[in-house]
Amino acid sequence: MTYDVNRSDSEWRETLSPEQYEVLRQSGTERPFSGELNDEERAGLYTCAACGNELFQAGTKFDAGCGWPSFYESIRPEAVELLSDTSLGRERTEVRCARCGSHLGHVFDDGFGTPTGDRYCMNSLALNFAPEDDESSAAS
Repeated sequence: MTYDVNRSDSEWRETLSPEQYEVLRQSGTERPFSGELNDEERAGLYTCAACGNELFQAGTKFDAGCGWPSFYESIRPEAVELLSDTSLGRERTEVRCARCGSHLGHVFDDGFGTPTGDRYCMNSLALNFAPEDDESSAAS
């Protein structure tokens, strides 16, 4: 697939931390419960840490108890790319950023109690979070 954001390997290494590079560009996985966004509960927007593509609204995030930020749907279907992943000897569905091809995590159909039944299990290192600006209205 051709992506809107294309960088060389050395450019990715320059723009990402070593931990982010391992997850986003080498399909790594952070340790469960280690990511700073796992317990994030504020309203806002989650974007790709590599290219800024808008991926998830905070309102779709839920506590799946799995140790990674979980969402029941992407902000729009074309924001992510879903690929077959058999790297662990079983079929899984990998989630990549549709704008830059970076690995975000996996999606599973075990999101019981969610509107879609899906659980987008994402790495915190693959995401940036922008909280909604509710402080400016409180300061007025």
